[in-house]
Order: sequence, then C-alpha cells, then structure tokens
Amino acid sequence: MCGIYGVTLNKYTENQIQLKLERTKFRGPDKLDYKFLGENNHIVLGHNRLSIIDLDERSNQPFTYDNRINIVFNGEIYNFKILKSELEQKGYTFRTTSDTEVICAAYLEYGEAFVSKLNGMFAFVIYDQAKDLLFAARDRMGQKPFYYHYNGESFEFASQLSSIQLFNTNLSISSKAISYYLTWGFVPDPYSIFNEVSKLEPGNSLRFDLSKKKLEINQYWDIDYNGRNVFNGTYKEAKTELTEILKDSVSKRLFADVPVGVFLSGGIDSSLVAALATKATESKVKTFSVKFNEKGFDESVYAQKVADHLKTDHHVIQCNYDEGLDLIENFDYYYDEPFADSSAIPSMLLSKYTREKVTVALSGDAGDESFIGYHRYHWMKQVSPIYKMPSALRNIGSSVLSKMPYYKLKTIAKGLQYESLERLYLASVTGVDLSWLNTKHDSLNIKELKYLNHNNKNVYERMSDFDLKTYLNCDINTKVDRASMAFSLEARAPLMDYRVVEFARALPTRYKYSGNNQKRILKDILYDFVPKEFFNRPKAGFTMPFSDWFRNELKDLVLDELNDSSLNQIPNINVDEVKLRIKQHMDGSWNRYPLIWKLLVLKQWLNKNGKEYVIK
Repeated sequence: MCGIYGVTLNKYTENQIQLKLERTKFRGPDKLDYKFLGENNHIVLGHNRLSIIDLDERSNQPFTYDNRINIVFNGEIYNFKILKSELEQKGYTFRTTSDTEVICAAYLEYGEAFVSKLNGMFAFVIYDQAKDLLFAARDRMGQKPFYYHYNGESFEFASQLSSIQLFNTNLSISSKAISYYLTWGFVPDPYSIFNEVSKLEPGNSLRFDLSKKKLEINQYWDIDYNGRNVFNGTYKEAKTELTEILKDSVSKRLFADVPVGVFLSGGIDSSLVAALATKATESKVKTFSVKFNEKGFDESVYAQKVADHLKTDHHVIQCNYDEGLDLIENFDYYYDEPFADSSAIPSMLLSKYTREKVTVALSGDAGDESFIGYHRYHWMKQVSPIYKMPSALRNIGSSVLSKMPYYKLKTIAKGLQYESLERLYLASVTGVDLSWLNTKHDSLNIKELKYLNHNNKNVYERMSDFDLKTYLNCDINTKVDRASMAFSLEARAPLMDYRVVEFARALPTRYKYSGNNQKRILKDILYDFVPKEFFNRPKAGFTMPFSDWFRNELKDLVLDELNDSSLNQIPNINVDEVKLRIKQHMDGSWNRYPLIWKLLVLKQWLNKNGKEYVIK
C-alpha cells in the first residue's frame, strides 16, 4: 500500500519530484524513493511505501525485476502466493516475499493480459525498458485511485491529484466537473476537477508507447449487465457456495506482516466480516467502531454487542465536535478534489485511531450494492405500483402533495413528476429537486447510466449494477481510500472481491431480496455465527450529526462561508434558490444539510484553488 507517482519526458527538477512525492507522503511514510529511467533519464518513477508484506528494504519501490521491468505499485494482490507458485513451476525465481515482484514476473510470462489473473486492489505502472512503454492498470472495483495527465507529449500519473497539480501551471478547473460534483457529490470517473487530468476507470488498463507517443486504454473487466451468467442451484446450494467464497476472501485479506483489524459498525456486512475473521485466525481479532454523543447517531452499542459475542478485542472511538471540526478544516488536503460524502469525517476519525493499533483494517463495504441492501431499493419497490398508473393521475397527486406544508410530502410531489421508475431512482441518488443548480452542462451525462437503462435485468438488479459502477466506485471507494490513507492505514474490503461480486450478480433476485427482506443470503450466512435478534432494528447509515451542527455549533461557519459574496463566486448555482434552502435549514422547516455540506466543501476547495486556475 502506498502512493505512486511518475512522469515521462520529465519537465521537473529533482527537488520538484521530491516535493511531489512528499505532498502525499501520508499514503506511505515508511520509504520515499524515485528513480530516473530510460535513455537520457527521461522517465521518473516515484513511490511512497507503507510496508505491509515483506517489510525488508529489498521490496522497496520503484522495484526492478530481471533488469528490464520497473514498477511502482499501490495496493495488494491477495492471490499472489498462488501466482508465485505457478510462475516458479515455469522457471521464474524470486528474491523477495512480496506481491510486487510477482506482478513483474506475471507480466513477463503472460503479457498485458496477466492483469485478469490478479485478485486484489491495485493501481500500478510498469515501465518495460525493452519495449519502451508504460503499462498501467486499475483494479476491477476501483478501490485504488489512478489519476493521469497527458498533453500529447508528456505523461504524468499519481495516486492523488495533488501530486500532479503541484508545479503544473497548465491546468484549468472544469466547469463541467463542478456541475457533476454539484449533482452527484463527487466528480465521476473518468473526469477530474481539472480539464487536463483524467482518472483511469476501474477494470481498465492503459498502454503508453513512449516512442510513438500513443496512449491506449482497454477494458479488461466489467460486470455482467446482460444477465447471461445465471446460478441455477437451490438457495441452500447458493448459501453454501457463497459462504466458501466469503471465507476465502476474508482469509486472504487477513494475510500481512503487520497487525490487522476489522472495522465493526454492528451492521450486517461488517459483522459478517468480523465473524469470518474470528473463524479464520486463532489470535484475538481487534475490532473498531465510532461512538457519537448525539442521539440517533450512536450505533456503537450494536457493535459492542457483536464484539462481545465474537469475543473480539473491541475499541470504541469517540467522535466529538472539536475533532470533527479540525478534520473539516483540513478536508481538502487529503481528498484533493471536491467530495461531498459527509461520512468521510467519521471515516477519517475511525482510521486515525484504528491506526494506533493496526496497520490494516477490513471493512464491510460493497454488501449493499451487490446484495440489494440500500433503503432506496425498498423505497422503489413500494412506489413502483404508482408508475403503472397513467401520468395524468400522478400529476394530480403531485399537485395535491405539493401544497402540503411538510417538506417530505413536497419531495414526494416532485418525485411523482418523473416519467419512469428509473428516472425516479436516479433522482433519489442525485436529489429530487435540482432547481438550485444552474448549469449549461448535462450534469447527469455519465456513461454508467447504461446500467440503469438497459432491459436485460429487472429494475432492482439494474439499480444494483448502477450503484456498483457509480456510487461504490466514485463515492465509497474514494471516501475509504482517502480517509484511511490520510493516516497510513490500509483498508481491505472482502465483499469487493470480484468473485463475490460476480457470484452475487448470477444469483436470482429472490435470493438477495425477498419480500421485505433485503440482503437475504448475507443475513442467513451471518446468522450462522451471530444471533439474528442482534439485528432486529432499522438499517443505519454512517453519518455525522451535521443537520444539528449546521443549526447550532457550525451555524456561524455556514453563514460566513456561504454569504452572498461567497455564493456568487460558486459556479453553476442559482444563488437565490440556494439562499432560500439555507434559510429553510436554519429555521428548521427543511433538512438541507446535504446541500450545505456540498457547497461548503466546494467553497473550501475553490478558496485554495480558484485564484490560481481559470474555470472553463
């Protein structure tokens, strides 16, 4: 685990290269190093190492194999021991016990197609000296970030945008990306907040021929959105097979040469990961959860209950206002570009204190996307009969509800105006009312909409596919990667193993969502280890009490940062509409905290970057 950086046709001084790496040293504080490579030393590969496997300096990066292959690598390959054994039988020798060296040998043996053999989270770049080319790839789910800048001559890449941004004067802020951010709460792949910088999308590889200055991007993996792969076994058979996959996934992610723990919220997914972790090791598993003082936000009691049952070494981290405010003030330093998921703050706090005990932590991320677990799926099921009615009837209902005094009824009124359940679902993700957004761009124009609009699966499977390709990748993975790496902690997600994702997609919907029972099969596996009655409660999210804070402790901050002058400096918004929404939140008539947080984050980022770069 680390941060990677590199540039071809190097235009920076050695001191600038050093500073670019130091900018994200928090990703890998154990060793900072870089190498000049190629004829005339025109290529630089740099690396910040967080030592996880083979702690010896022999595994430091940039790493050279067979005097030909040079690599910088961020992540973990969980099946590297199996690949290593296969390669040894083919005559390859190894001088380390790291997964980095196995990547190099696999590339030599299988060529660029080797990336399909990797089970892990990764972003890496290989410089093949013999072919004078760069080959890069990003993992299937997008757990590890990969930014790149190509101007037709020089190619620059990094784990985080800030490394590319530093000393690069030829960048401009993207007005389109700001529209995307204001809609989604993140800048979706392949875009970044800068017009000239892109993200390599998950499941894609990149090839840059240095002699021809030719850049090619290829997709090596995608989910089966056509629904061709179908599991035809019984529910019992499916449960047995999925249990074995999950056991192996958790077991592989427990391997490290440093202490490993588990994030435990007390919900279905993290409890299942914790339960399987306790079965996979003889040592006592360390588990970690966050505690809020505010009523309605504290789920730590449920985590403690599960921890007591599993007999883990449990640690509860107190989230208080002062520490939360400190993280807010430094938010953009770690997230680089605007990012509006407020649960990033408790995620950072959780990572900060977890790092005091362990260097690796397993999470329960991706259970909701793969096993139809979000509230909004169930909400869509409840309202689906309405969309079988003539649109005229829906419009009458909308007109009646819009006159009601309660904001939730007014929101439903707007929802009834959408022409299809798919468009309503999209609105439930981005916001039903975007009248405050004033943009010339199509803020919904991302290609993953195909996963929502095709007709090859039922609507719940399509929603699940869509979230996996958008929300999981661009929101959840960004949140967890930046929050954990801010404190040099590696986060691993067993439910994001591509075998779990593919198996989930092959299952009949009723195995995952039956009646009102969401994540049915995951729950039934969990109940083999933890009593069912522990989870007889509504599903809870991992959120901050911002709604109250913005009306009380942070009210002055909101009103100062989002005053008339400041709002007029934010592109693509209707200032009068935004002011109305801020007023609604402050007087308690409408909960507008998501919009307020979104604008605060953008304003913070623009304060530090808006004067240096033009917006276009």
